Amino acid sequence: MREDINFDPVEGVSIAVVNEPNEINVPVWNVYLINQNNVYLDNVLVSSKGYGEYKGEEIKTSILRHMFEQIQPKSYAKIEPIDPAIFHIYNEYWVSYYIGRKIYDKKFVFVPDSIVEDNLIYIPLLGRKGVLHS
Repeated sequence: MREDINFDPVEGVSIAVVNEPNEINVPVWNVYLINQNNVYLDNVLVSSKGYGEYKGEEIKTSILRHMFEQIQPKSYAKIEPIDPAIFHIYNEYWVSYYIGRKIYDKKFVFVPDSIVEDNLIYIPLLGRKGVLHS
């Protein structure tokens, strides 16, 4: 049971939303999982969804699930593209992974209208500006 599992706090793992050019040089927004630790993350599961209200109407996106066998130390993995049309609702990324035999788990939630130019910072590991959630 979940209540029987002791989850240690997540450290050194972040989610970033980055605006970057795609293969045909058109700007797109992508979501990345960043491992700033000196250890591998194994069996990484990411569940993403959007939800909220806009102009009095309830909005829910599909729930997407992503699996990465391993994310190397001091590296990152692209999770998915994200449409700016849903920046005005909550965008949630629930991340679970193992370090050795220990499981870690954290929800990263971008609140409505937090993915904006004013919140962009330089993310050294990605070499780009983005909105970082730690």
